[in-house]
Amino acid sequence: MPNEAGVTRRQGLKSAAVAAIAAPLLTTAGSTQPAAAGEYAGALNVMTFNVRFATVVDETPRWTVRRPVMRALLRRERPHLIGTQEGLYQQLRMIEKDLGGHYDWIGTGRGGGSKDEFMAIFYDTRRLEPIEFDHFWLSDTPYTIASNTWGADWLRMVTWVRFADLADGGRQFYALNTHLDSVSQYARERSVGLIGKTIAGWDRSLPVVVTGDFNAAAHDNRVYEQMLDIGLVDAWDAAGSRSEAYGTYHGYRGLRPGGRRIDWILTSPGVTSNWAAMNTFSMDGLYPSDHLPVQASLTLG
Repeated sequence: MPNEAGVTRRQGLKSAAVAAIAAPLLTTAGSTQPAAAGEYAGALNVMTFNVRFATVVDETPRWTVRRPVMRALLRRERPHLIGTQEGLYQQLRMIEKDLGGHYDWIGTGRGGGSKDEFMAIFYDTRRLEPIEFDHFWLSDTPYTIASNTWGADWLRMVTWVRFADLADGGRQFYALNTHLDSVSQYARERSVGLIGKTIAGWDRSLPVVVTGDFNAAAHDNRVYEQMLDIGLVDAWDAAGSRSEAYGTYHGYRGLRPGGRRIDWILTSPGVTSNWAAMNTFSMDGLYPSDHLPVQASLTLG
C-alpha cells in the first residue's frame, strides 16, 4: 500500500522507504546564457539524471572526482523535481547536502532498504510537498522486495510520489521514476506494461510526470512506442523549444550529436512542455556522470 508522507527519511529507511524556486540556467561550462530562453510563470522544472553509481571499483572517473562537478551543476540548475537513477545511499546523502538546503528525497534501494541502487526522487521542499509514495519491483510480484521474474540482468524497480504543488494552491500530481533493464528487451516491455497498469489505477484527473533511464532509444524501440501507447507524451518532442540533441549516454567519451536518446521525461496529456534541454555542463572536460541530465519546464495544466 502507498505510504502516507510525513515520516522522516531515516524512519522511512528503517521500513524500506527512505522518507526542488530558482530559475534554470541550462549552460555548458564557460557559457553565461541559458540554453532555453524565456521564463514561464509557475512552471515546474524537472530533471531526469542517471548519476552513475559511486563505487570504489568504478573504472570510470570516481565519485570523489565527479562530485564537485555534480554539485556545481545541481546548484546552478536547482530543479524543483529530480528523478535520479543508480544513486547509492551515501552518494544520495551527499547529493542532498550538495544541493545546499531546501531539498529532500524519497527512495529505497532496489535490493531493499539501503542496499544497492536507488530510483530516488529529489524535490524542493519550498515548492513540493509529498502526500504519499510507494515503490514496486518490475516483476510478476511487484511488491516482493528485490523480485526479478522477467530475466532482467539487474533488479529493476519504480519509485513514485504524489505531490502537492505549493506554488499552485496545493494542486496535486504524480511523479514516477524508473530505470529499465539494459539487456533484456522482454523485461523492458513487460516493465512498461506494469508501469501503465499502475498509472491507470491512479486518479485520472491528476497530471503525471515520468522520469527515467529507459535503456531504449526514443523513436527506435518498441518500449518507446509502448510508453506513448499507455497515454504518455514525450516532453522532448512536445517542447516549445529544445537544446541541441545528443546521445544521453556518452560514457565520458565526448558528446554524441544526434545520438540515442535513452533518458526521457514523459507526461500525461494536458501538461505543456515549455522547453526541454540536454544539459552538457562539464568542468575542465569532466562530466558529472556518464549520462547527460535531461530537463524540461512543465506547466501542469
